[in-house]
Amino acid sequence: MSATAASPAAPAAPPARGESPTRRAIRRFVRHRLALAGFIVVLAFVLVAALAPWIAPYDPIATSWSRIRKPPSELFWFGTDENGRDVLSRMIWGARASLMAGVISVLGAVLLGVPVGLLAGLAGGWVDAVISRIADAMLSIPFLILAIALAAFLGPALENAMLAIAITASPVFVRLSRGMALDAKSTDWVEAARSLGNPPWRTAFVHVLPNIVPPLLVQSTLSIAEAIIAEASLSFLGLGQQPPAPSWGSMLNSAQRFLETAPWLAIAPGAAIFVVVLAFNLMGDGLRDALDPRADRR
Repeated sequence: MSATAASPAAPAAPPARGESPTRRAIRRFVRHRLALAGFIVVLAFVLVAALAPWIAPYDPIATSWSRIRKPPSELFWFGTDENGRDVLSRMIWGARASLMAGVISVLGAVLLGVPVGLLAGLAGGWVDAVISRIADAMLSIPFLILAIALAAFLGPALENAMLAIAITASPVFVRLSRGMALDAKSTDWVEAARSLGNPPWRTAFVHVLPNIVPPLLVQSTLSIAEAIIAEASLSFLGLGQQPPAPSWGSMLNSAQRFLETAPWLAIAPGAAIFVVVLAFNLMGDGLRDALDPRADRR
């Protein structure tokens, strides 16, 4: 046996000394091929949504009775719908509604849930009990059912749909931030901050919040995927983006009447929802691995 064959495999290189946590997380994320692919797909959709006025080949709401339900062709790559509107142009503009609903809804859920969760974890007592029971009650209702009920109460509009999704998603962030706050509550650095006379709000937002950002970032990424599905479902039911403004969910609603005669009307928005949701989920898995402090010790 040769010396090369007999030599043991070289151990994995340890992380560079002095490497910042941010650089270490980026390095791990880039090595995660599926997560990196998900990030590229999400970035591509974001660019498409941002550049919609310049890259959409046609007006997304302009109708033409001479080109109703035309199949995909060189002029209309994704075909036309029941009103003669270009499906590709409506897909590009619909990306704005779906991505905006996902990001803004989750941002609202974070702004609602994290302060309440920190309050519950650090205050304890009856405050914690009341907040925890309300969060548990909301979580006991299926996410989409509660979002539909709130959206129906608020009225059909994209803004109301985003508000309904934000309220429905906030209990997840309440429980996450509460649990992290309870863990941090007994640490020496939080006790030291309290002993120095820091008010509770400063302890929460200056000493506790920065340490729970990584799990919040992972949960936010995964929640965006769920929010996109929720927005598409609400638009499908007529509770989200209102016609003639394009939305992937409302496009699916219109396409269900023509599944046999014009299947391209459903394929494009359905595939877009699937690809974007999968990309966000892959990103979330990659972020979870990249931000795990135990990853380099495995």
